[in-house]
Amino acid sequence: MKPLKQHGYEYYDLADILHESYSEEDLAALTAAFDDLPADDYAPHLNRYRQYGRAVIFPGTHRIEWLPETVRDGKSYYDYFQGSFNPEYPDASRRFPAIPEHIRHNRLLEALIAFNFRQTFWTREDALMPFHAGVHFVKLHVDSKEDEAFSSPNTLHQDGEPFTFAHLIRRRNIEGARNVISVPEVRGRMPEDVEKDKITDSFYMTRPLESYGVYDPLVTHYVGSVRKGPEDGPGERSAILIDYQPTVVANPDEIRSMHGDTNNMDYV
Repeated sequence: MKPLKQHGYEYYDLADILHESYSEEDLAALTAAFDDLPADDYAPHLNRYRQYGRAVIFPGTHRIEWLPETVRDGKSYYDYFQGSFNPEYPDASRRFPAIPEHIRHNRLLEALIAFNFRQTFWTREDALMPFHAGVHFVKLHVDSKEDEAFSSPNTLHQDGEPFTFAHLIRRRNIEGARNVISVPEVRGRMPEDVEKDKITDSFYMTRPLESYGVYDPLVTHYVGSVRKGPEDGPGERSAILIDYQPTVVANPDEIRSMHGDTNNMDYV
């Protein structure tokens, strides 16, 4: 049984695993997309920048189709809703700037989406319809020693979607960004306030395409804040987060009850 299914967490070095699925030009283009990422309007003082996209994946063929974005005042957006899982934005729908269309069709990005999906497992009822993938581009950026950048939520948390995968794209001149995996009952707490025997893993991702996946009902996860490192110039941690859920689930709060028994779930 794969660690993701058994323990709710698995690490991947995708620079090695996917090396035949993309070119250096694909990685360079994907990395450059983070250069002009817009500020997160929902966190104007937290030094966080982001874009978002929504796609569907067809079971069996694993074909990826991007959903149409919303256009307002000449700008493209996608809406995002986590139900009650994010305590910083409970039951709030957020609207993020859309990942540009040419980046959505980047060969490496599509390889990441497809690889992640192959690791997931579902009930037969889930697989009756296409699956939803939410793609987040998130950059934590600090210009000075006084700056600090935060992810959201800034605690051990669950996302509400059954699966989330994190892929490091660029890390330069920063301190922090420690990843922590723990158990569900510590949701809402900080890692330093959790008993050591309840910490499943703690690590730093430093190389492009270092990645990990979590199965939401079995774990909580966290990434620490970012401060500027010792070198001249700004600091940055850029990552792609991709979450997956069946389109037949209307409310993310229903996921725990539908996915409680992994023995009756299969890879698709």
